[in-house]
Amino acid sequence: MNTALVDLLVEGLWLTGIGLAIVFAFLLILVGLLTLMSKALTRWAPQDAQPAYPAASTDLAPSLGDERLIAAIAAGVHEHRKRHRR
Repeated sequence: MNTALVDLLVEGLWLTGIGLAIVFAFLLILVGLLTLMSKALTRWAPQDAQPAYPAASTDLAPSLGDERLIAAIAAGVHEHRKRHRR
């Protein structure tokens, strides 16, 4: 094999290794900093009160106003499917 070609391949592998090591080190530092920030926020940030959400309605029957809305949505879906048949 030509020594110039071998030298270029070795140099390319060397640069690839250096690049991968730098990216890996940067990602490790990034994960470490994010973990530290998360721990700092959970330790020193003020605790917000959880908002009280009203209980979800268990009434599944549509009200009178919803019937017109359901009919309008069904008509729109029907028209869309009629226009875009394959």
